[in-house]
Amino acid sequence: MAQGAGVYPPLEERPIKNTICLFDVDETLTPARRAASPAMLQTLSSLRHKCAIGSVGGSDFIKQQEQLGTPAIPVTALFDFCFAENGLTAYRLGQLLASTSFISWLGEDKYKQLANFCLRYISELDIPVKRGTFIEFRNGMVNISPVGRNASVQERKEFNAYDRQHKIRGKFVEELRSRFSHFGLTFSIGGEISFDVFPTGWDKTYCLRHIKAEKDISGVDYTTIHFFGDKTHKGGNDYEIYVDERTVGHAVDNPEDTIRQLKDLFGV
Repeated sequence: MAQGAGVYPPLEERPIKNTICLFDVDETLTPARRAASPAMLQTLSSLRHKCAIGSVGGSDFIKQQEQLGTPAIPVTALFDFCFAENGLTAYRLGQLLASTSFISWLGEDKYKQLANFCLRYISELDIPVKRGTFIEFRNGMVNISPVGRNASVQERKEFNAYDRQHKIRGKFVEELRSRFSHFGLTFSIGGEISFDVFPTGWDKTYCLRHIKAEKDISGVDYTTIHFFGDKTHKGGNDYEIYVDERTVGHAVDNPEDTIRQLKDLFGV
């Protein structure tokens, strides 16, 4: 995977001026929860010689490193901007930017109400299998998984197929929206087995504040922001940034489709 790393022009000297490409991670750059292919890393490296690039995912930074980096190459060396947890944890050119906390915003009492309800709800679900880690607490959000994040790759695929038929996550989210409408939270389905819960406005559009701040750092004003993602339908965790007026949205089917679209758009 070393071909993904390299030496790149400074942001202000990239040939395609004032342009950045942002990418969702799961099913856009990588298969869900798996590593990026050498072909993807090479494509991103070629693109980075032309314009700025960034990753933006709902998962924490450790998972981005697992999927996109290697033990020898940090993910922050492969992108100009790395946004984990929708940008609540953010890196610019390898340097950590200021972060914000979900729990400090919501408060412990409200969080316990939410967590307790979710655990009761999951305990009463009749689904083919249940594993472990049904609630994953992150810096900028919580991730809820009816089957559990400890599910194997095969179990994830089986749950995803079951969920498409029975709308397990969709019904769960609707119940949460009804019961906790006064909490000011957004519930966003993404990936194969889970959905994210975060303060309204802390969706993937949150990362755009870091992009816009670049004008005051390097002088680069990113007037063209391309976003590539697979969950671009309403309710998907790419929807808000995909339809945002500040971005040019591109819906993709899988990582191979991402590579095809990048070749068509940028000749990489």
